[in-house]
Amino acid sequence: MNRKLIFLDIDGTFVSAMAAPSAYAVEAVRGARANGHKVFLCTGRNMPIIGNDILEVGFDGVIASAGSHVEIGGEVLFDKIRPEETIQECLSIFHAHGMYCRIETPEGIYTDPQMESLLKTAKPDKANSELIRMQKEIEAGIAISPYDEYPGQGAYKICFTSKDLESIEKSKKYLEDRFGYAVHPYANSSACYNGEIIPKGIDKGKGMEIVCRYYEEHLQNTVAFGDSMNDYEMMMAAGVSVAMGNACEELKQIADVVCGNVWEDGIYYEFQRMGLL
Repeated sequence: MNRKLIFLDIDGTFVSAMAAPSAYAVEAVRGARANGHKVFLCTGRNMPIIGNDILEVGFDGVIASAGSHVEIGGEVLFDKIRPEETIQECLSIFHAHGMYCRIETPEGIYTDPQMESLLKTAKPDKANSELIRMQKEIEAGIAISPYDEYPGQGAYKICFTSKDLESIEKSKKYLEDRFGYAVHPYANSSACYNGEIIPKGIDKGKGMEIVCRYYEEHLQNTVAFGDSMNDYEMMMAAGVSVAMGNACEELKQIADVVCGNVWEDGIYYEFQRMGLL
């Protein structure tokens, strides 16, 4: 088949709940590349928390921080940090509405102390891979710094948690003209709601466009795999969009294909079905 540019979200798509990549997931990536296709990570994670166990699988490039950082073969093609003035404005609005924040920068992650406490008690919906990942990061002891150590030099993005949906909705009137809100799935009995704000015009879909320009390839020759609402723009941009079986319902509704669950190696079997291997 013609060469495809394949974009893979990490959490809930390439790996399950901070687990190491399965042998089948590794085989899918390496097999597709050996067949002449290009394979990229396209993740909300910032570069410092993409583990070596994932990077060592071997990818042609990475779109990180939900599109704010793009690199191919170690060459940085795009890197956009929100200015500190904007970060402080967003933090002030979220804090005023009783929401707790997680700031992601080129160096690391900084959180409100209340956010970690809330995460520890949360009971996530099984489709909420972002909340599950943050909980697993705490359990694994991944280096996440308190907010008072934040260097105040701008950041890629802000994630938020809240004890109620009303606070999230109220904050939108101050920010939704400049940011899209990705609110992740929540159980009916949830006492913890989480999401992130994505700057308009800078998202995973725009990151894909940058990669396509680099390779002088059309977006119609792309395939994207995702599971949560921060993959929405990526799915809309792709020539073929694939939602994982464990994806949130909103993403499944817009996807061209729904494949197997991440814990059933859905990527591998969909690669086979598409003739990528």
